[in-house]
Formats: sequence, C-alpha cells, structure tokens
Amino acid sequence: MANLRDVRLRMRAIRQTLQVTKAMNLISTAKLRKGRRILEDTEPYFNRIQKSMFDILSSAGKVESAFFREPDANKTSRTAIVAITSDKGLAGGYNANIFRQVNDLCSRVKNPLLILIGTVGYRYFIHSPYVILENFSFRSQLPTVEHAGEIADYIVSQYLWGMFDEVHVVYTHMYSTIKLLPAERQIFPLNTEKIQSELANTGNMKRVELQFEFLPSKGTVFDALVPLYVKGIFYGAIVEAYASEQSARMAAMDEASKSAEDMLASLQISYNRARQAGITQEMSEIIGGSTALSDK
Repeated sequence: MANLRDVRLRMRAIRQTLQVTKAMNLISTAKLRKGRRILEDTEPYFNRIQKSMFDILSSAGKVESAFFREPDANKTSRTAIVAITSDKGLAGGYNANIFRQVNDLCSRVKNPLLILIGTVGYRYFIHSPYVILENFSFRSQLPTVEHAGEIADYIVSQYLWGMFDEVHVVYTHMYSTIKLLPAERQIFPLNTEKIQSELANTGNMKRVELQFEFLPSKGTVFDALVPLYVKGIFYGAIVEAYASEQSARMAAMDEASKSAEDMLASLQISYNRARQAGITQEMSEIIGGSTALSDK
C-alpha cells in the first residue's frame, strides 16, 4: 500500500507539472503571434526612414557626419556589444546561444563593453570579466517603440560622446519556428557602401534616379534620421528576439509536456501492476483463510 501511495503522489505531481507546461505553451503561442503582428505593422514606418537615408546617400555619396567617424589611432579603441536576452528562463537553449555568440564576439574585438537587455543576460555576465555599462529590463513585456527609443537614445548619445568607437548588437533571429540562430550586426560607425547595399537589396535601386531636396541640408537631415534608423534597428531586433524567445519556450514546453506524458504512462503501468499484485495477494489470503476454516 505504501508503494501505491508513493506512485499516486508522483503521478499527481507530474499531472500538475503537465498542466503548467501546457499553459505556458499556449501563452507563448499567443505572445508569438502578437509580437510578429506588431512587427509587421511597424515595418513600413522604419522602411521609409531607410529609404530616405538611401536617397541622401545615393545623391550625395558620402555625407559628412559624426556617425561615419573612423577610430582614432592615438586613442584606445572600445567596442560596445548590445546583447539581447530574455527576462525569464525555461526557453531551452535560447539564452545559451546568445552567451556563446557574445563571448565569441568579445574575443574578436578590442576592449569590449557590454550593454545588456534582459535579466538572464545580466545574471550571466555579471560573473564575467567584461565591463557592463548598462542593463535594460522590460520584465518580459511585449517590446514597444518606446523601449527601442530608450535604448537607441542611450547608444547614440554615448557614441557621440566618445564612450565607445564601435557598436554591435547580438540577438536571436527567427528564420522559422524551429530554426532560431543568434545574429550579429554592426551599427556604428555607419558604412555608406553597406547601407546602400542593404537598401538596394530591398528593391530600391530604382530610387537612384529620383532627385530630392533636403532642407536645411542633406547632412542635417541625415543626422536627424540616424537616431530614428537606429531605433528601427533595435525595435526590429528586440521584437525578433522576443518572438524567438516565445518560439523557443513553446518548443521547450512541448518537449517537457511529452516527457511528462511518457512518465505518466510509465507510472500508470507501474501503478496498475502494483495494484494488481496487491489484489492478487489479498485474494490469496482470503482463499487461504477460507480453506483453513473449512478444514477445521
């Protein structure tokens, strides 16, 4: 009887865990759909900013701007790495892949400085030898343009002030719901050829022949567009990372649910066998006692 009681307790605990994993799976599914929908709704706005930058660079070539500055050879070069992780765990290898990518990038750049987005990333890198400049945490909320603006304003201001000479962002790109890979992108300093190449790949080469007038000057308009451009990059990155996190958590909870169901099936068999053995033993004792009484 003690063995049956232990098995029943284990089965009840697994059923409760199964309810939690299935609920988390459903929640992550809803968050994933909402995140992707919001990203698709805001993409036209940031695409228009990219087109405006493309128009300026196409007609003016290289624009005189602090965002194109080259590292000073007489000054110690520093590189800021923005790492986007989650605020919660239970997402499989989602955060571990980011940690691996950031550590690899830190080994390739000079004097890395970390700017972290997400509580899990902060808990990991606080024990690393790298300097942490800032940590942003949105408490697992759906990322908004305001969140991206807060990050972009900090990055732009610190870059112009000279805190660092390069800026890279590491996040998770969701190629599909089952293919999630860490992605790396350099933001500053801006590269004219790279921007033109990226925007040309979106089908904007026909805009080269268009002529626009920018007031008060192309350089002034370009400097005003860059913070918005950076905001768009970060917004796309944090929403992409958010959607990837939900997709990774869905997969992790699905695997956990399958494991729980397998354990339940195995325990059910053990329970049935123990129960049957107990019934057989009781029947044997009853028959034995009845036989003994009849003999008397």
